Amino acid sequence: MNPRYEGVLFDLDGTLVDTAPDFAAVLNRMLVARGRPALPYETVRKAVSQGARTVVALGFGEMGIESPEFEVMRQEFLVNYREHLADETRLFDGMAELLDNLDAEGRPWGIVTNKHSHFTNPLLKALGLDQRCRVAICPDMVTHTKPDPEPMFKACDVLGLHPASVLYVGDHLRDIQAGKNAGMPTAAAAWGYIPDNENILDWQADHALASVDALQALLRPA
Repeated sequence: MNPRYEGVLFDLDGTLVDTAPDFAAVLNRMLVARGRPALPYETVRKAVSQGARTVVALGFGEMGIESPEFEVMRQEFLVNYREHLADETRLFDGMAELLDNLDAEGRPWGIVTNKHSHFTNPLLKALGLDQRCRVAICPDMVTHTKPDPEPMFKACDVLGLHPASVLYVGDHLRDIQAGKNAGMPTAAAAWGYIPDNENILDWQADHALASVDALQALLRPA
């Protein structure tokens, strides 16, 4: 592993794990139950990094996202998602090997996500990652969420590492902003949930990576 990086922190959805299949399945079950057509998987996939509100708005946005009716749909989605959050969710291809390598080298890794701990913790347990992940910082654990640096600093404190020595990998502009705001080196994950109108090069991350294999290569000794 590259000695520049004493540890690695990941965003969760769209970076470490592919949660889009379960997001899409839950939303489409809600739509079909109401006699509406299911949405194409790719349409839902590109919205997952924006969170449940944006995903639900794909199917029920005509209600107005501030309306009580929409909030009912959002809460129903969250309840259903909690029951099915690990049906099809998996580590991205190549990520299992990458985590094995980090563990073998004694390099701690963890997660900084805007996904609530009510979902993050059971998901990590279902994937067998809860005992390996050294830290998982969720929005309900901090006062300010990404792109604020607070969760990044909190994660680095738990790891006992200086932010400048920890690589942060994410698939959203706010991930890169959060890392930079904390003085961390950053990597943009092109394998994640990138909207069609965004170019990860515009985020000005320290590294723009096309694949998990590219991240593996970045972490290898020179």
